[in-house]
Amino acid sequence: MSGQARFMLVASPLMEHSPAFDRAAALAKAEDAALHIVAFDYLEGLATAGMVNEKALEQMRLGYVERHRQWLEDQARPLRKIGVHVTTEVTWVENPLEEILTHLKEQPMDVLIKALEHQSRLSRLVFTPLDVHLLRECPVPLHFVSHAKHALPRKIVAAVDPFHNDDQYKSFNDRILHEASKLASSCNAELDVVYAYDLSSISSDEFSFENGSAFFASDKAKTLFNFQEDAFNELAARNGIAPEQRHMLMGSPTKVLTRYADTHDVDVIVMGRVGHRGMGRLLGSTVEHLLYKMPCSVWVVYTERLDE
Repeated sequence: MSGQARFMLVASPLMEHSPAFDRAAALAKAEDAALHIVAFDYLEGLATAGMVNEKALEQMRLGYVERHRQWLEDQARPLRKIGVHVTTEVTWVENPLEEILTHLKEQPMDVLIKALEHQSRLSRLVFTPLDVHLLRECPVPLHFVSHAKHALPRKIVAAVDPFHNDDQYKSFNDRILHEASKLASSCNAELDVVYAYDLSSISSDEFSFENGSAFFASDKAKTLFNFQEDAFNELAARNGIAPEQRHMLMGSPTKVLTRYADTHDVDVIVMGRVGHRGMGRLLGSTVEHLLYKMPCSVWVVYTERLDE
């Protein structure tokens, strides 16, 4: 996108000043970006209030939207004073997902910022949350903000997976590192790159071993590790990542990345998502598994499906 960068912050319909406000403002200031704050209001109790007539109900809705609009303007005023170009919008809509996607189509943005709404695992199994829908369908980078200790990130981690036979994944990993490096540069933050490799997921049948322990005791395990290490170092070097910034850690990605973020006080982890014919399939499902487990905020880089 040419010209000034544009960020979109999706605000809660409950008029709450979440850490996402401070993060969006800090990033917009650091990158000299325009910030559009939008709230999609729909309160079930108000929308279905049966004790009043339709005209009175419409007045109640309009009144709530106007109060929310004024509230957003109150949040925007101090940001404008520090030089951030801020616009606000409030819309009454029952399905915010469709409205968000429509907004992004009509008003292209460089990133969508939103506070992560923590929900129980059972609730997520019964009802797919808006955040997961966005993760699967949003066409621009997503920044889910949670556990934000610093408005402007100080430590950023890029999670990559360079060990793929498909050459198109190479460019996707490059894009993850490009986005992470750009973010770290604008925030003057530290950047590290983590590759969580999991040899335990490899089928012993594929290597003609009767059990996994025999595979790990073999030279083939060492050979496979060397291949992965070479792929990781080649990716990092190609993107200007210094050796001391590279971390290749064995274990499942979910456990490795959550543990690393927790022990190193990471502010943002940058990950990738690959779309597959509109079904929103995730690369190894790692992003969706991690979204509600990470002790830091998550920045999701999107790319079109790689097999088209």
